[in-house]
Amino acid sequence: MSAEKRDCGKPTLVDELYRWLYSFLLLLLIPLAIAKLASRKRDQHSLYQHGKFERFGIVPTPTSHNGYLIHCVSVGEVVAASCVIKQLLIDEPHTSITVTTTTSTGSARVRDIFGDKVNHCYLPFDVSLCMAMMLKRIQPKAVLVTEVELWPNMVHMCWKRKVPVVVINARMTDRSARRYQKISRVFQPMLNKVSHVCAQGEGDYRNYLALGLPEQKLTLTNNIKFDQAASVSTASARFMGLENHNGPVLVAGSTHAPEEEAMIEAVKRLWKTHPTLVLIIVPRHPERFDTVAELLESHDIAFTRSSLANTFDINSPVILLDEMGRLNHAYSVGTIAFVGGSIADRGGHNALEPAAFSLPILMGPNTYNNPVICQHLIDRGALKIVSNAQEVAQTCGTWLSSQETRQKAGNAGSLVLSENSGALHKTLSCLAHSI
Repeated sequence: MSAEKRDCGKPTLVDELYRWLYSFLLLLLIPLAIAKLASRKRDQHSLYQHGKFERFGIVPTPTSHNGYLIHCVSVGEVVAASCVIKQLLIDEPHTSITVTTTTSTGSARVRDIFGDKVNHCYLPFDVSLCMAMMLKRIQPKAVLVTEVELWPNMVHMCWKRKVPVVVINARMTDRSARRYQKISRVFQPMLNKVSHVCAQGEGDYRNYLALGLPEQKLTLTNNIKFDQAASVSTASARFMGLENHNGPVLVAGSTHAPEEEAMIEAVKRLWKTHPTLVLIIVPRHPERFDTVAELLESHDIAFTRSSLANTFDINSPVILLDEMGRLNHAYSVGTIAFVGGSIADRGGHNALEPAAFSLPILMGPNTYNNPVICQHLIDRGALKIVSNAQEVAQTCGTWLSSQETRQKAGNAGSLVLSENSGALHKTLSCLAHSI
């Protein structure tokens, strides 16, 4: 990289004091983080198995250095970044790629998508020594950070080693911008050390400028989720024989409490006029699988857990998808999709996944994680906003009663994907100019 690209200004003594204060406070919180991780189910991806030492920077060494280190927080970021990673694997087949996550579900998704084509480890605690140890072992030529997961000491350690940090599919909501403005003494020096930011929307672009990022370090690439979703094959999956089911299928994807309750109440209403309707519930977090099973039992509803059966039982009108990595399989046999985290105040998950399968989409009012995407889908008639079980039932009833109306909404979502693709090419171009 040229000297001009490397120059991001020297941090002042005051800036360094604030970073050290941040580091000290983080060290105090690490025991609490360890206790929280230890309290979770100790499965094969837990802290006490593969991730035990990785949190402290003792990560596996890749077979070759001078590759890419790509940080994705959890499942959503892994899926979004997958199209970038796949293209890098094609363009640079002999270059190593290490993907870091902070959650076990993100780790599982990396393995589901890429197998042994990439290396995986957990991101260390954001302490200088831990981050330095990770970078020493991996020795990347560039670090890619997805969406908004910026850590001051990680960025600082990369900056000291002249390793460019590029934020891809960068998100900066108004709420996040206000929060970062309050800690500008820590955030501003870190932002100065970032090589480039690929903003996913105009609002994100404006907020990064307002936070002080120089315009030459910022590119409006748009959202790579459009490219990722567009690459999904609509004919690639079958799911429990439902492709042969003579009736509609409502897929409730990535749900949180109380969304499962709302879906159950909605289908109870819909079964009166659409008795062959099947509901597939896909909880966002695996630790809630048993909780949702208990909820279904409390409603005295016959259901099938996907992990225990290969085929759909006509006498069980609800399927609890209790396996990771099969959501798109469910969408592929769906008639209508509800995208979770939106009645629950979680900001809404990825509505483009069902759009790739030309499904009409329902979401709750909380769509602030992906406002531009959701607005595109709303404007084209592909997405309807609902607030409760009654509105879910009413909207589903309208779509189920008119195949023409339902198909029009589904096709509109597919069109939104094709009209907004191109972020992948722009992102890779920014990366090439930053190295």
